Amino acid sequence: GLELSHCVGANSLGPAVPWRSAGPCKMKRVRTVFKPEQLERLEQEFLKQQYMVGTERVDLAATLHLTETQVKVWFQNRRIKWRKQSMEQKAAKLSQFGVIQPATVDSTDIKDHEEDTVDIEL
Repeated sequence: GLELSHCVGANSLGPAVPWRSAGPCKMKRVRTVFKPEQLERLEQEFLKQQYMVGTERVDLAATLHLTETQVKVWFQNRRIKWRKQSMEQKAAKLSQFGVIQPATVDSTDIKDHEEDTVDIEL
């Protein structure tokens, strides 16, 4: 299940914030920490293909002892990082040739072309 930390605001000066009326206070999910071996394998798979779907994702999740959702979300987040790096490299190359660049790439520009990043654990 979801691992949730203690209530946000329970020990602070402000009042507790309701979380979708499911409880008396807002709960904060604990972030998933991947093992180095898991990250290495995920990166290897990402180099082969940027989209992991269907049975491939199920098999990879089982091999790495992760949930399918964790693998899906990791790939979503990695694609965003990949696009941002690609845009930064392109901007650097253009600047070498004296081409004027618009303001630096903002992560909101990338999100317009990618599904929302989510970091959930089931």
